[in-house]
Amino acid sequence: MTDTSSVIREKRGQAFWITINRPDKRNAINTDVVAGIARGYREAHDDKEVRVIVLTGAGDKAFCAGADLQHSGAAFAMDYSRPNVDYADLLRLSQNATKPAIARVGGVCMAGGMGLLCMTDMAVAADHVIFGLPEVKVGVFPMQVLSLLQSIAPKRLVSEWSLTGEPFDAHTAKEAGLLNYVVPSAELDAKVDWLISRIVDKSPTAIRRGKYAMRAIASMSFDESIAYTESQIALLAMTEDAKEGLKAFGEKRKPSWPGK
Repeated sequence: MTDTSSVIREKRGQAFWITINRPDKRNAINTDVVAGIARGYREAHDDKEVRVIVLTGAGDKAFCAGADLQHSGAAFAMDYSRPNVDYADLLRLSQNATKPAIARVGGVCMAGGMGLLCMTDMAVAADHVIFGLPEVKVGVFPMQVLSLLQSIAPKRLVSEWSLTGEPFDAHTAKEAGLLNYVVPSAELDAKVDWLISRIVDKSPTAIRRGKYAMRAIASMSFDESIAYTESQIALLAMTEDAKEGLKAFGEKRKPSWPGK
């Protein structure tokens, strides 16, 4: 376990847990939080034993309430000589990741926290959780969050959430495509563990190359994506995992993935 003041990074079996550790601040985002999550993503990818990343927040009050507004000048301070922003770089890092990530949402998820939710591949939330994009209430807008949110939720809902700033519940979030599962709080960890178990027994090579391909074709036309993917399936079929998977299927046994 790696424990800092803002983020805990912990390997649990084949899962790498990244926990925002500011429960007294509703796990609000500051510079250390962004750096800690980014470091966790890199550590997870450097460890060949890690198959999945879990992103969550400490305590049961908040997953992440967005930017730390207690020091609002710092929250929105920009170095205009830099063409990029650390939070935006974190979202970029997540989208280029080749290991799947699950958001475990046990408490309120607002503003920049919605961006953290959207940067994962799957999400499980407790049924009492409230979501929202309240930026317009303080004179700003969920600019960077929109880069991911608009490809997940319906456009009119995104417009309503962004323009009104009003909160919505977990069931609305699930219906909009933000969540895979909504469960009672007492069942949250069990559901996350169940989802992890459904990933770690599958081919790491197929998942790695599959996530790479999903990212690549996201902005392609059909003709471009079908040409790209027909070459990708040919390459994938040449991997050791594919050969082992087909052999195990024929022998009616569980595969032993070489991860190559």
